Amino acid sequence: MSAAIVIPARYGSTRFAGKPMHKVAGVSMLERVWRIARAVQSASRIVVATEDQRIVDHAASFGAEAVLTPESCANGSERVHAAIAAANIKEDILINLQGDALLIPPWVLDAMIAEMESAPDTGIVTPAVKLEGETLENFKKHKQASPASGSTVVFDAQRDALYFSKAVLPFVRKPGFADTYRHVGLYGYRKAALEQYVKLTPTPLEQTEGLEQLRALEHGMKIRVVIVDYKGRTHGSVDAPEDVAVAEAIIAREGELV
Repeated sequence: MSAAIVIPARYGSTRFAGKPMHKVAGVSMLERVWRIARAVQSASRIVVATEDQRIVDHAASFGAEAVLTPESCANGSERVHAAIAAANIKEDILINLQGDALLIPPWVLDAMIAEMESAPDTGIVTPAVKLEGETLENFKKHKQASPASGSTVVFDAQRDALYFSKAVLPFVRKPGFADTYRHVGLYGYRKAALEQYVKLTPTPLEQTEGLEQLRALEHGMKIRVVIVDYKGRTHGSVDAPEDVAVAEAIIAREGELV
């Protein structure tokens, strides 16, 4: 197998210090995410990348491999890149699985890896879920209450991304032609593409929308969108302390992912 999953897990979050070690329904967030990664059938290695020895020690407590990366890493992609050298990662495909993505079904990551293995020229992949009916209406209502929550993506006939936005895209002037897809904030990279990305300068749309993937598009890099199905599971992550109760309620209602 040629894919490694790297879990960026930053201790020093300004909104939620020590977040990866915080327990959700009795298990730390980091261990939950690691268990999801371990259930991905097409991955050959899992590495936790952090800036803090406390995370390294916590990862070791449940058997995970972890490495220290520079505190200066600006985002998860930069931390994944730093982990290549720190952990001597040989795999060419790298999946960036954020340390707070404790509700991501493992088959979503398998789909990302399968896309990259079937399309050797694809440098970056990211998943998206089709929204329709009640799910779409609920997404729109949530956007009204919290405009910066959730992102959508539009893509071309080859499923290469045209644009990502915090707005609901596309604007529906004439219904029945195009669907709405919610972007799932995970990324798969080939080493060469990640090496190219981390050297790019910030871009106007990236800074305006606060979406790091727009930097790649604005510099002419392609991002392949992988359409995935959550199979009835609820999407979510833990960004702030108040999200913990929401995640626990989902787990209680739907059961454990793995």
